[in-house]
Amino acid sequence: MTRALIGFGVAVSLGTALGIAVSRFRIVKAAVGSLLTGLQTMPSIAWFPFAILLFGLTEQAILFVVVLGAAPSVANGLISGIGDVSPHLIRAARTMGARGVSLYRFIVLPAALPAYLSGLNQGWAFAWRSLMAGELLVIIASRPSLGVQLAYYRDFANAPALVASMIFILVIGMVVDGVFSRISNAARVRRGLGAVSR
Repeated sequence: MTRALIGFGVAVSLGTALGIAVSRFRIVKAAVGSLLTGLQTMPSIAWFPFAILLFGLTEQAILFVVVLGAAPSVANGLISGIGDVSPHLIRAARTMGARGVSLYRFIVLPAALPAYLSGLNQGWAFAWRSLMAGELLVIIASRPSLGVQLAYYRDFANAPALVASMIFILVIGMVVDGVFSRISNAARVRRGLGAVSR
């Protein structure tokens, strides 16, 4: 969980910065807009040979792939949310004096919050899957993990323990998804959009 939280935290910071930059500056959008979508569709497992080449069998290799797996989803969620903000709302804000940072801080980003939360939820799913793949491929002796546990149970043909570990991984994913869903539904209700059942 420490690896997941650190990797996801870095991905949120990077994805949010990229999302704002792509939405704000045309040159950045032209340079990396389609690349973000391409990165989002690329399987995380494909990054591990490159990560191991760069960092060896280390924590950095795992975190590198976790961040690459999650950041594009966060960025695309924010880009989508900002793109859906009503132009009338932005014009009204500018009429009242909102410009630059204040426009984004008080108007654009709050209006984009529901889509941004969806991007965070999807980003977490990518981060969690990338982490599990990484822990199966990059085994660090001094750091026991769920991936190491899965490999151990596989090697010793302990099917009940293997299935139990898989169920535990599934439950963690479902719990986190439930938290994001509750936050997203609460944000939608505050905007008069009603709760979305999932």
